Amino acid sequence: MLLGACHKKPVPPPPPPPPSPTAPTASLTANPESVEKGGSTTLTWQTTNATDVSIEGIGAVQPSGSQPVVPSESTTYTLTAKGAGGTQQATARITVTQPAVAPTPASSATEEELFSQNVKDIYFEYDNSDIRADQQTALQGDAQFFKQHPTIHFTIEGHCDERGSTEYNLALGDSRASAVKNALVQGGIPADSVKTISYGKEKPFCSQSNEACWQQNRVGHFVYQK
Repeated sequence: MLLGACHKKPVPPPPPPPPSPTAPTASLTANPESVEKGGSTTLTWQTTNATDVSIEGIGAVQPSGSQPVVPSESTTYTLTAKGAGGTQQATARITVTQPAVAPTPASSATEEELFSQNVKDIYFEYDNSDIRADQQTALQGDAQFFKQHPTIHFTIEGHCDERGSTEYNLALGDSRASAVKNALVQGGIPADSVKTISYGKEKPFCSQSNEACWQQNRVGHFVYQK
């Protein structure tokens, strides 16, 4: 008689453990990386294997995307990507600079210097106080200057050449100074900012007895009042 032995079935090996979740990846960039205060830059990010993505200072965001930001000061933005495989972070630095300030001129001309550089005297014909046609441009330029500088006060001196009596030339000088003043007032200059005086032939600018000299003395001369 044969006796059969009892055999146990072999036990199968345990199944391999499931693979570990893949760790998230994350990237964050800023373009441009430097802006003037008040300027805008754009953050761009990409993540993988993440279910929860946020940027500090902004809040929750999509796994990938972009967004403009206007930082008030230099800032480092930090992105955090969380998933079953762990947590990953990425940063982007934005430098904020102050706007360039235009340099202040070292010095500027005083009103008196501007007056001297821009105001033109008005010349007259012999024994006449009418404004000459060729003096209209100078007179209009004077009026424009005084409109732009309303705080300036000035005197118009009436002058004559040496011919004629003292009394006659004082009256003629007064007429010339008044003619220039009236033209300026008609051009919009306040009358109370303009004074007139006549020197007749008593204060000549040129002392020679010829037409070139006499012409220099037939003038409505502007004088700045301090």
